[in-house]
Amino acid sequence: MGIQDIIEGKKQWRAHVARVKALPPDYRIVYKEMQKYLFKVGPVDLPDGPLLPGIVDFFEEGAAAGKGVVELIGTDVAAFCDDLIKDSRTYADVYQESLTRAPGAAEE
Repeated sequence: MGIQDIIEGKKQWRAHVARVKALPPDYRIVYKEMQKYLFKVGPVDLPDGPLLPGIVDFFEEGAAAGKGVVELIGTDVAAFCDDLIKDSRTYADVYQESLTRAPGAAEE
């Protein structure tokens, strides 16, 4: 990863954060909670993947339609997040795989 990649990544992240800040307050609060939850249990490719920008897209559409955030995702944020990542490889999966490897096996 070169310096240009790092700079481009920062630009993309700042643009993402600006989109989040433009959301209505209730959407922002729920997004932040979802982000915290996903960074704890989420997929391995979360920082570089399409999940977080996809959530912002979904929230922007909901806000534009005049819907409340609870109408979109329900009252259980964790369950909604779990449903989003149900088919993704998570850090918990990586950890479980490391535990099930035979002792002394070479790391990949």
